[in-house]
Amino acid sequence: MAPPRHMSESVAEAVEAFARGDPVMIFDSDFREKETDLLWPATAATPQIMRRLRKDCGGLLFLAIGNEIGEKFGLPWLQDIHSDSSLISKNPVLKHLITDDLQYDSRSAFTLSLNHRKTYTGITDRDRALTTRRFGELAGEMLDSPQSEAMKALGEEFRTPGHIPLCRESPGGLSKRQGHTELAVSMARLSGNVPCTIGAEMLDPDGDGALSLEEARKYAKKHGIPMITGKDILDSIN
Repeated sequence: MAPPRHMSESVAEAVEAFARGDPVMIFDSDFREKETDLLWPATAATPQIMRRLRKDCGGLLFLAIGNEIGEKFGLPWLQDIHSDSSLISKNPVLKHLITDDLQYDSRSAFTLSLNHRKTYTGITDRDRALTTRRFGELAGEMLDSPQSEAMKALGEEFRTPGHIPLCRESPGGLSKRQGHTELAVSMARLSGNVPCTIGAEMLDPDGDGALSLEEARKYAKKHGIPMITGKDILDSIN
Protein backbone atom coordinates (compact mmCIF):
# COMPACT_ATOMS: atom_id res chain seq x y z
CA MET A 1 0.00 0.00 0.00
CA ALA A 2 1.39 3.40 -0.99
CA PRO A 3 1.39 6.01 1.80
CA PRO A 4 -1.68 8.29 1.57
CA ARG A 5 -1.02 11.77 0.25
CA HIS A 6 -2.81 13.46 3.12
CA MET A 7 -1.38 11.54 6.05
CA SER A 8 -1.62 13.34 9.37
CA GLU A 9 1.56 14.15 11.27
CA SER A 10 0.75 11.66 14.03
CA VAL A 11 0.08 8.83 11.58
CA ALA A 12 3.21 9.71 9.58
CA GLU A 13 5.28 9.49 12.77
CA ALA A 14 3.76 6.10 13.59
CA VAL A 15 4.34 4.81 10.06
CA GLU A 16 7.98 5.91 10.11
CA ALA A 17 8.52 4.18 13.46
CA PHE A 18 6.90 0.95 12.27
CA ALA A 19 8.99 1.02 9.10
CA ARG A 20 12.09 1.06 11.33
CA GLY A 21 10.81 -1.94 13.27
CA ASP A 22 9.86 0.17 16.28
CA PRO A 23 6.60 -0.17 18.23
CA VAL A 24 3.36 1.73 17.75
CA MET A 25 0.26 1.94 19.94
CA ILE A 26 -3.25 2.04 18.47
CA PHE A 27 -6.49 2.77 20.36
CA ASP A 28 -9.40 1.34 18.42
CA SER A 29 -12.46 3.44 19.28
CA ASP A 30 -14.80 4.59 22.04
CA PHE A 31 -17.53 2.83 20.06
CA ARG A 32 -15.83 -0.56 19.81
CA GLU A 33 -13.61 -2.42 22.31
CA LYS A 34 -12.11 0.75 23.83
CA GLU A 35 -8.71 -0.95 23.92
CA THR A 36 -5.16 0.03 23.08
CA ASP A 37 -2.77 -2.42 21.44
CA LEU A 38 1.02 -2.32 21.62
CA LEU A 39 2.28 -3.47 18.21
CA TRP A 40 5.46 -4.45 16.34
CA PRO A 41 6.06 -5.74 12.81
CA ALA A 42 6.05 -9.54 13.01
CA THR A 43 9.41 -9.75 11.27
CA ALA A 44 10.96 -7.66 14.06
CA ALA A 45 9.94 -10.09 16.80
CA THR A 46 12.62 -10.95 19.37
CA PRO A 47 12.43 -12.64 22.78
CA GLN A 48 12.80 -9.19 24.34
CA ILE A 49 9.80 -7.86 22.42
CA MET A 50 7.66 -10.85 23.35
CA ARG A 51 8.65 -10.41 26.98
CA ARG A 52 7.66 -6.76 26.88
CA LEU A 53 4.30 -7.55 25.30
CA ARG A 54 3.67 -10.16 27.96
CA LYS A 55 4.75 -8.07 30.93
CA ASP A 56 3.65 -4.57 29.95
CA CYS A 57 0.32 -5.38 28.29
CA GLY A 58 -1.30 -8.24 30.17
CA GLY A 59 -3.72 -9.10 27.37
CA LEU A 60 -3.61 -11.79 24.72
CA LEU A 61 -0.62 -11.88 22.39
CA PHE A 62 -1.94 -12.16 18.84
CA LEU A 63 -0.57 -12.14 15.30
CA ALA A 64 -2.70 -10.04 12.95
CA ILE A 65 -2.36 -11.09 9.31
CA GLY A 66 -3.64 -9.60 6.09
CA ASN A 67 -6.50 -11.35 4.34
CA GLU A 68 -4.22 -12.07 1.38
CA ILE A 69 -1.84 -13.90 3.72
CA GLY A 70 -4.69 -15.94 5.16
CA GLU A 71 -5.85 -16.75 1.62
CA LYS A 72 -2.35 -17.65 0.45
CA PHE A 73 -1.85 -20.10 3.32
CA GLY A 74 -5.44 -21.36 3.26
CA LEU A 75 -6.06 -20.38 6.88
CA PRO A 76 -9.77 -20.65 7.77
CA TRP A 77 -11.60 -18.52 10.31
CA LEU A 78 -12.33 -20.59 13.41
CA GLN A 79 -15.90 -19.35 13.40
CA ASP A 80 -16.41 -20.99 9.99
CA ILE A 81 -14.79 -24.23 11.13
CA HIS A 82 -16.92 -24.40 14.26
CA SER A 83 -20.14 -23.87 12.30
CA ASP A 84 -19.35 -26.51 9.66
CA SER A 85 -22.24 -29.00 9.59
CA SER A 86 -20.01 -32.06 9.09
CA LEU A 87 -17.88 -31.13 12.10
CA ILE A 88 -20.94 -30.37 14.20
CA SER A 89 -22.39 -33.82 13.40
CA LYS A 90 -19.19 -35.43 14.70
CA ASN A 91 -18.76 -32.96 17.58
CA PRO A 92 -22.27 -31.91 18.70
CA VAL A 93 -20.91 -29.64 21.41
CA LEU A 94 -19.96 -27.15 18.68
CA LYS A 95 -23.59 -26.24 18.06
CA HIS A 96 -23.83 -25.19 21.69
CA LEU A 97 -20.66 -23.09 21.48
CA ILE A 98 -21.55 -21.14 18.34
CA THR A 99 -20.37 -17.52 18.30
CA ASP A 100 -23.56 -15.51 17.85
CA ASP A 101 -23.45 -13.01 20.69
CA LEU A 102 -20.30 -10.89 20.29
CA GLN A 103 -20.94 -7.49 21.85
CA TYR A 104 -18.45 -5.60 19.68
CA ASP A 105 -18.82 -7.27 16.26
CA SER A 106 -20.69 -9.90 14.25
CA ARG A 107 -17.64 -12.06 13.52
CA SER A 108 -14.42 -13.08 15.21
CA ALA A 109 -11.09 -12.63 13.40
CA PHE A 110 -9.42 -15.70 14.93
CA THR A 111 -8.02 -18.37 12.66
CA LEU A 112 -5.59 -21.15 13.64
CA SER A 113 -2.90 -20.94 16.32
CA LEU A 114 0.64 -21.96 15.42
CA ASN A 115 3.99 -23.09 16.80
CA HIS A 116 7.16 -23.23 14.77
CA ARG A 117 8.37 -26.83 14.48
CA LYS A 118 11.73 -25.91 16.03
CA THR A 119 10.08 -24.74 19.25
CA TYR A 120 9.80 -26.94 22.34
CA THR A 121 6.56 -26.10 24.16
CA GLY A 122 6.10 -22.96 22.10
CA ILE A 123 5.22 -20.74 25.08
CA THR A 124 8.58 -19.22 26.01
CA ASP A 125 9.50 -15.75 24.80
CA ARG A 126 12.18 -17.31 22.61
CA ASP A 127 9.74 -19.83 21.14
CA ARG A 128 7.01 -17.29 20.48
CA ALA A 129 9.49 -14.89 18.91
CA LEU A 130 10.66 -17.62 16.53
CA THR A 131 7.09 -18.54 15.57
CA THR A 132 6.14 -14.91 15.01
CA ARG A 133 9.25 -13.82 13.13
CA ARG A 134 9.38 -16.82 10.82
CA PHE A 135 5.69 -16.60 10.00
CA GLY A 136 6.15 -12.98 8.97
CA GLU A 137 9.23 -13.82 6.95
CA LEU A 138 7.59 -16.81 5.28
CA ALA A 139 4.53 -14.75 4.43
CA GLY A 140 6.75 -12.29 2.58
CA GLU A 141 8.62 -15.09 0.82
CA MET A 142 5.42 -16.80 -0.35
CA LEU A 143 3.34 -13.81 -1.48
CA ASP A 144 3.99 -14.46 -5.17
CA SER A 145 3.96 -18.27 -4.92
CA PRO A 146 1.07 -20.59 -5.80
CA GLN A 147 -1.20 -21.39 -2.87
CA SER A 148 -0.28 -25.08 -2.96
CA GLU A 149 3.41 -24.24 -2.51
CA ALA A 150 2.64 -21.74 0.25
CA MET A 151 0.54 -24.23 2.20
CA LYS A 152 3.25 -26.88 1.86
CA ALA A 153 5.91 -24.43 3.05
CA LEU A 154 3.74 -23.43 6.00
CA GLY A 155 3.31 -27.06 7.03
CA GLU A 156 7.02 -27.75 6.75
CA GLU A 157 7.81 -25.04 9.31
CA PHE A 158 4.71 -24.82 11.51
CA ARG A 159 2.18 -26.98 13.36
CA THR A 160 -1.21 -26.35 14.94
CA PRO A 161 -2.41 -25.88 17.63
CA GLY A 162 0.23 -23.56 19.00
CA HIS A 163 0.91 -20.62 21.27
CA ILE A 164 0.60 -17.82 18.73
CA PRO A 165 -3.07 -17.22 17.85
CA LEU A 166 -3.54 -15.72 14.39
CA CYS A 167 -6.23 -13.17 13.60
CA ARG A 168 -7.11 -12.82 9.92
CA GLU A 169 -8.16 -9.51 8.43
CA SER A 170 -11.71 -9.32 7.11
CA PRO A 171 -12.02 -9.22 3.29
CA GLY A 172 -12.12 -5.54 2.38
CA GLY A 173 -10.06 -4.55 5.42
CA LEU A 174 -11.00 -1.33 7.16
CA SER A 175 -13.75 -0.63 4.65
CA LYS A 176 -15.66 -3.59 6.09
CA ARG A 177 -14.40 -3.95 9.68
CA GLN A 178 -12.57 -1.51 11.92
CA GLY A 179 -11.20 -4.01 14.42
CA HIS A 180 -7.80 -4.37 16.03
CA THR A 181 -6.81 -6.89 13.38
CA GLU A 182 -7.57 -4.55 10.48
CA LEU A 183 -5.89 -1.59 12.18
CA ALA A 184 -2.75 -3.58 12.96
CA VAL A 185 -2.53 -4.91 9.40
CA SER A 186 -3.10 -1.44 7.96
CA MET A 187 -0.17 -0.10 9.97
CA ALA A 188 2.04 -2.83 8.50
CA ARG A 189 0.94 -2.01 4.97
CA LEU A 190 1.33 1.74 5.38
CA SER A 191 4.90 1.25 6.61
CA GLY A 192 5.87 -1.08 3.78
CA ASN A 193 6.05 -4.17 5.98
CA VAL A 194 4.62 -7.59 5.24
CA PRO A 195 1.00 -7.42 6.50
CA CYS A 196 1.75 -9.37 9.67
CA THR A 197 1.76 -7.57 13.02
CA ILE A 198 2.39 -8.95 16.50
CA GLY A 199 0.70 -7.25 19.42
CA ALA A 200 -1.20 -7.47 22.67
CA GLU A 201 -4.06 -5.65 24.35
CA MET A 202 -3.05 -3.34 27.18
CA LEU A 203 -4.95 -4.00 30.41
CA ASP A 204 -5.27 -2.15 33.68
CA PRO A 205 -2.75 -3.40 36.25
CA ASP A 206 -5.56 -5.19 38.12
CA GLY A 207 -6.63 -6.87 34.88
CA ASP A 208 -10.32 -6.01 35.29
CA GLY A 209 -10.54 -3.81 32.22
CA ALA A 210 -8.69 -2.23 29.35
CA LEU A 211 -5.99 0.30 30.15
CA SER A 212 -7.66 3.70 30.02
CA LEU A 213 -6.88 5.95 27.09
CA GLU A 214 -5.31 8.45 29.47
CA GLU A 215 -3.00 5.83 30.99
CA ALA A 216 -2.15 4.45 27.57
CA ARG A 217 -1.09 7.92 26.43
CA LYS A 218 1.07 8.27 29.55
CA TYR A 219 2.78 4.95 28.77
CA ALA A 220 3.36 6.01 25.17
CA LYS A 221 4.86 9.33 26.23
CA LYS A 222 7.07 7.72 28.88
CA HIS A 223 8.52 5.22 26.41
CA GLY A 224 8.59 7.47 23.34
CA ILE A 225 6.12 5.34 21.37
CA PRO A 226 3.91 6.95 18.72
CA MET A 227 0.24 6.50 19.64
CA ILE A 228 -2.69 6.96 17.28
CA THR A 229 -6.34 5.98 17.07
CA GLY A 230 -8.34 3.98 14.61
CA LYS A 231 -9.96 7.22 13.48
CA ASP A 232 -6.53 8.70 12.75
CA ILE A 233 -5.79 5.82 10.38
CA LEU A 234 -9.22 5.93 8.74
CA ASP A 235 -8.95 9.68 8.18
CA SER A 236 -5.53 9.21 6.58
CA ILE A 237 -6.56 6.53 4.09
CA ASN A 238 -9.97 7.89 3.12
